[in-house]
Amino acid sequence: MPVNLSGRNFLKLLDFTTAEIEYLIDLSAQFKNLKLTNTPHRYLEGKNIVLLFEKTSTRTRCSFEVAGRDLGMGVTYLDPGSSQMGKKESIEDTAKVLGRMYDGIEYRGFAQSIVEELADNAGVPVWNGLTTEFHPTQMIADMLTIKENYGYLKGLKFVFMGDAGNNVGNSLMVACAKLGLHFVACGPKEQMPDPKLVETCVELAKESGGSVTLSEDVEASVTGAHVIYTDIWVSMGEPDSVWAERIRLLSPYQVNKEVMAKADKDAIFMHCLPSFHDLKTTIGKDIYDKFGIPEMEVTDEVFTSKQSKVFDEAENRMHTIKAVMYATLK
Repeated sequence: MPVNLSGRNFLKLLDFTTAEIEYLIDLSAQFKNLKLTNTPHRYLEGKNIVLLFEKTSTRTRCSFEVAGRDLGMGVTYLDPGSSQMGKKESIEDTAKVLGRMYDGIEYRGFAQSIVEELADNAGVPVWNGLTTEFHPTQMIADMLTIKENYGYLKGLKFVFMGDAGNNVGNSLMVACAKLGLHFVACGPKEQMPDPKLVETCVELAKESGGSVTLSEDVEASVTGAHVIYTDIWVSMGEPDSVWAERIRLLSPYQVNKEVMAKADKDAIFMHCLPSFHDLKTTIGKDIYDKFGIPEMEVTDEVFTSKQSKVFDEAENRMHTIKAVMYATLK
């Protein structure tokens, strides 16, 4: 039966079937081919979208703007100081106003409840560019990147190292469970995903042929892995006061050459970016000055290696966001 996502919101992957997620991945690959062959694809000419950003971003903003314009749409960007949402105007009222002016709304910010409320009231498709709980557009890009390298997804061993309870860790667990990968969250017990979400994903994995494992054992987790993935140790919006504790907890889970050596010989390294793999950022330099750590969640040696697919992954954000917008607006 053909997949039809027209008019749907894109808030979290839990809302989508395996077939629907696979459709978005394959559609993303088609759009990537159109882009790389300079084939025009202004399929949504005349439509307009608005991007609501309460958290800043490089990849998410640029991906939505370029994807929207490639599809022929007008794009309006509203940063935290350019909208009255949640200040002088309620989220509900903002959604109703924007829904009458735009054909689609993207939100990147804080609680998942905010993007859910926007979707409940907008009357047009709403897309989650990132919330505290989930990051679904990143997941389609990640799965496309893996498929480009292996040719398939089901049955691969996927290991997330570090803060597995953040929005990326949560979303990767859902994606892997839906698509039949063997997901391993490798990190301290204090940074594991919510038990209820784990329970949900365990059941989903049984249906797809995958599995979900939580482990504090680095060697057991990464041995034979096809994908090693990590993220920064302190997420956007968290206070600086948590750095010392996160460094203590997560340093044993740094991705380095020893970790990669235990993985499958063809294993790839992935990271949603930005990454603190050197001292070329203000935060990286500040952490080095305070704690003496020159590299954090991943070493520069791994980040810049041939196994690293981080920039393919970053580019794929544009192609997959294009697929999500087209599928829901066509």
